[in-house]
Amino acid sequence: MSPRTPYPSDLSDARWELIAPTLHAWRQARLDRRPTGQPAQVDLREVFNAILYLNRTSVPWKYRPHDFPPHPTVYFYFAAWRDEGIFARLGYELTGLARAAAGREPEPTACILDTQSVKTSTDVPLASQGTDAGKKIVGRKRGVVTDTLGLLLAVSVTAAHLSDNTLGTRLLDQATDTYRSIAKTWVDKGFKNTVVEYGAALGVDVEVVSRNTQKRGFHVVKRRWVVERTLGWLMFHRRLARDYETLPASSEAMIHIAMIDNTAKRITGETTPTWRDPR
Repeated sequence: MSPRTPYPSDLSDARWELIAPTLHAWRQARLDRRPTGQPAQVDLREVFNAILYLNRTSVPWKYRPHDFPPHPTVYFYFAAWRDEGIFARLGYELTGLARAAAGREPEPTACILDTQSVKTSTDVPLASQGTDAGKKIVGRKRGVVTDTLGLLLAVSVTAAHLSDNTLGTRLLDQATDTYRSIAKTWVDKGFKNTVVEYGAALGVDVEVVSRNTQKRGFHVVKRRWVVERTLGWLMFHRRLARDYETLPASSEAMIHIAMIDNTAKRITGETTPTWRDPR
């Protein structure tokens, strides 16, 4: 462990043991491709802790505490892990472990789709933004797929004007490419016939779940509450309260990172401190 005073967002030893093999294998693969073969001196655990700190607190890259590695170093690893799919791979591996720990098969057979429109910061390129006319939000739209436990199976970030149908087909492609076992999914009425028909072509039964119009105000909607809870979990990570990323791929990576944090804690039996927690 580092001699510095730990932050609440730091990985515990148990969670680092879950994540370390994938990161060390990635580093070794890069070393094997380097002419010199000289290993970098940076501590991968500290790099990941710095990324978790930024993900949880939403500080800009240059504002990370000075007891972490330099911000260009941290961003280099973030970008490499984003572009090479390491965050996504970690998420899928942890999802399988969490499902097994809950007594489920590692490969899910059912899932839930939903979208969330969020405002963007002033630094986000206009070309990657749009307006969600229904929710009156200028920004980006996140599409997520979860299993019936609320664990992330797929994510896609687009401009907010993209329709749920278009985003839904992308999510179905992504989810079924990763998990060939998926045969059932639940969606809200925003996805309509296009996604239902597309799912049928993939061999997935897409069921539209509508709210009970006889009930006023908030009420739990069958199956859909699971993915809505997952979106709520993401909001514990302040980097996701608004989209600050230049690239949609970075936005997707930040969602994967938040769920890596959440899923690893689920496996190890740890909890996420909140402002309600006196600790």
